Amino acid sequence: MLGVQTDTLVGMSTRLTKAVIPAAGLGTRFLPATKAMPKEMLPVVDKPAIQYVVEEAVAAGLTDVLMITGRNKNALENHFDRVGELEATLEAKGDTERLKKVEYSTSLADMHYVRQGDPLGLGHAVLRAHMHVGREPFAVLLGDDIIDPGNPLLSRMIDVHEQRDASVVALLEVDPAQAHLYGVATVESTDEDDVVRITDLVEKPAPGTAPSNLAIIGRYVLKPQIFDVLRETQPGKGGEIQLTDALLELASGPHHGGVYGVVFRGRRFDTGDRLDYIKSIVQLAVERDDLGPDLRRWLRDFAPTLKD
Repeated sequence: MLGVQTDTLVGMSTRLTKAVIPAAGLGTRFLPATKAMPKEMLPVVDKPAIQYVVEEAVAAGLTDVLMITGRNKNALENHFDRVGELEATLEAKGDTERLKKVEYSTSLADMHYVRQGDPLGLGHAVLRAHMHVGREPFAVLLGDDIIDPGNPLLSRMIDVHEQRDASVVALLEVDPAQAHLYGVATVESTDEDDVVRITDLVEKPAPGTAPSNLAIIGRYVLKPQIFDVLRETQPGKGGEIQLTDALLELASGPHHGGVYGVVFRGRRFDTGDRLDYIKSIVQLAVERDDLGPDLRRWLRDFAPTLKD
């Protein structure tokens, strides 16, 4: 058993304010588009994917956002920074609608940045946040997953964390044939329909060996003891420090509240997959008041022309 620090100063009364967004990946699945542009800046309709994630954090009450970045990720910082020349140009033109959109992205949250350095996996990226987070609970949001704003998953996870004084992960029922692509949980039921207790976790099990079809998706609410575990976690699959391995240690330890899962039944858009990225744009665009009517008409006309 690892020597995990027990922090009596951090308990159920501590309200989360900090979000960590790992964004150091190379985005190789989207080459050549991501050769010179971070994958997190790929537009989903007319906003970069990363802005949806920051907006979700802010909507859940998290106003202190730390991004874990890497080389060639300066566009992320620039997007959430002021652009005086652009703002002045829009103001001079009287283009108040676009000016509001530009100013909105710069005032969303208190933004901070730190580089990951060595690409040693998600666990290592989260560990890079320890100096900023300190001994407070915090949320981790992966930039590839966009959660429908109408499904307040993160707020629900924060509530469960506060009620149970435990770390919490988001779980999604997936096709068993796809379970090998995820971290997969073994669970026990609780007195709440959408909450389960995690008893075991396995990262990307071999096809056909997954213990369930409950996959971990990119939302976590973590107690600060995760840092103590990550410091001692040895590299796992792919030579990377796996956050899943550290969560399993928290789940089995007797002193830090265990790990619970919130089973998510809302809409999630996986913008890290090329086909799902395209589907995300279409689904979100058809629901927009400004784009939806014309796009729906075009889709109805276009669909009959398709051939298998």
